[in-house]
Amino acid sequence: MKIICIGRNYVAHARELNNEIPTEPVVFMKPDSAILRNNDPFYIPDFSKNVHHEIELVVKIGRLGKNIEKRFAHRYYDEIGLGVDFTARDLQSELRAKGLPWEKAKAFDRSAVLGNNFLPKSQLPDINAVRFSLDINGKTVQKGNSSLMIFSIDTIIEYVSRFFTLKMGDLIYTGTPAGVGPVKIGDCLEGYLEGHKLLDFMIK
Repeated sequence: MKIICIGRNYVAHARELNNEIPTEPVVFMKPDSAILRNNDPFYIPDFSKNVHHEIELVVKIGRLGKNIEKRFAHRYYDEIGLGVDFTARDLQSELRAKGLPWEKAKAFDRSAVLGNNFLPKSQLPDINAVRFSLDINGKTVQKGNSSLMIFSIDTIIEYVSRFFTLKMGDLIYTGTPAGVGPVKIGDCLEGYLEGHKLLDFMIK
């Protein structure tokens, strides 16, 4: 199982981090050891003092595919979920300044939180206008809508399948909207997808 992640996929988020707006999807990956399931608590790692939350729509691949055309991409997934891409922002800044890869800041253990279930596409009103949000301690800190993605889900599938064969169970984290920020011990994070609570876990 692969975890493929897309960075800078919302204009407002790219701007809040002073990044250029990409002309093609920004792709990075996480190992399966990054998955955090079942609303288990997230433990802030000892190598970072500035871990940021990034709420994202997650696509679960449902069939084998390579070099998938955009017009056929919808056939390769039936479910949409919710996840959090935790980022050690201080470490990421250091690595970027040196021109080094991001993996230590993005792909560390338990950095890819995954909601406790997925919703069938048939339950969503419009795959290109899916609403989602993240609350911390009862306050909404991030709101997203797939209509605001720079690259749509089907465009992402077409693009990444040029480089990586997609297999059943692979996950694609599709990027985060604006509003990212640090988490601290004791925070309670709740994630909603079209009104369904899919995430509810603590920071420790």
